[in-house]
Amino acid sequence: MSTLDQLRHGLGNALENLAQGWHQLRERAAQALTRFTPGKSGSVQTLEEGVAERGARWGLLAAEVREHGDRLSVDLEVPGMDLGDFDIQVLDGHLVIRGEKRVEREHAEGRYFVMERAYGCFERAIPLPAEVDADKAQAHYRKGVLTVTLPKTQPARTWRIEVQRG
Repeated sequence: MSTLDQLRHGLGNALENLAQGWHQLRERAAQALTRFTPGKSGSVQTLEEGVAERGARWGLLAAEVREHGDRLSVDLEVPGMDLGDFDIQVLDGHLVIRGEKRVEREHAEGRYFVMERAYGCFERAIPLPAEVDADKAQAHYRKGVLTVTLPKTQPARTWRIEVQRG
């Protein structure tokens, strides 16, 4: 194999690996990728509204769903929120979390060079693996993580099937 053929082969492998990596990242992040829309419509009135208007339109809200026998727990990473910023519902087998992430400036002067954080209204629907009693659900927010605990309507059952000679 000539040097040129080796380079072509190596470049082809590199591009294939890069494409595979992007595909895996996209599949893993697809559910967490969340659209943010500006909270208020109309003209920009304040500097905070201008920041939200120019900020990222998409953000990652990573979630974990765990089963603990008779209940499910859902953790959602949503830093920078207050307790009153959430609207949580169970709808058609999904935990639907809506909210608005607002801009809070600590400095009155300066300008932005990088704006990767998303601000505005968002909605995330997380599929639930079991039926739940939404009336008995509880939610807690601590250190940027929203935890929703949902009792299942029917406890998980394990059936043991005995194998017989035959």
